[in-house]
Amino acid sequence: MPASRDKSVSSEESKSEKRIRKIRSYVLREGRLTKGQQRAMEELFPQMSLELQEQAYDFESIFDRKAPVVLEIGFGMGKSLAEQAANERDKDFIGIEVHKPGVGACLVLAEEYELTNLRVINHDAVEIIDHCIPDNSLERIQIFFPDPWHKKKHHKRRIVQTEFCQKLHKKLVKGGILHLATDWENYAEYMLEVLNPMEEFKNLSETGDYVAKPDSRPLTKFEARGQKLGHGVWDLIFQK
Repeated sequence: MPASRDKSVSSEESKSEKRIRKIRSYVLREGRLTKGQQRAMEELFPQMSLELQEQAYDFESIFDRKAPVVLEIGFGMGKSLAEQAANERDKDFIGIEVHKPGVGACLVLAEEYELTNLRVINHDAVEIIDHCIPDNSLERIQIFFPDPWHKKKHHKRRIVQTEFCQKLHKKLVKGGILHLATDWENYAEYMLEVLNPMEEFKNLSETGDYVAKPDSRPLTKFEARGQKLGHGVWDLIFQK
């Protein structure tokens, strides 16, 4: 969260800060790292991470091959992302997560699965999208179970906003996929309200709303437990 500021800060700076806050997807709540996560951050992170930089990434150089690239924004503890990278080794995966315990946990799994097609980023997704991801370079962008900010007054903090989705559209190859998933029905409806009117995207749902969970998205323990309790999950897939 931003620190308290002097009242003399200009209104333009204040407006700019508000615009940035609208598409931030998180509040930084750092927990303690386990010994395994700490070791992964010390030993694996230097080789398997990407940093914020001023020029666009060269994916072929990073992965030492030419392959479709998938970007996940907010991968949590990384289990789903690591499983995808293990199941789809013909693709290269990049995951963005601001919470270090999640990054460490993902790296532990990457080591366990012997993944060479995964890189992680411990930074704000908006800046990475703006500065580092080349236009027309991603086969798929996925945002699974983002913070729903369920109070109406906090909806402006949701990452799925028209402005941010326009940024994502530029990064996808022609025919590329934007895949969203949430276990909050209100957020699912909100996502539709944002994306359905956008001419840049085509909703791949035959009914104009949601699709069945595709095989490419692993079922998490949290989701499986929720299904047993009758909780819903909504998948949305849009194509450039």
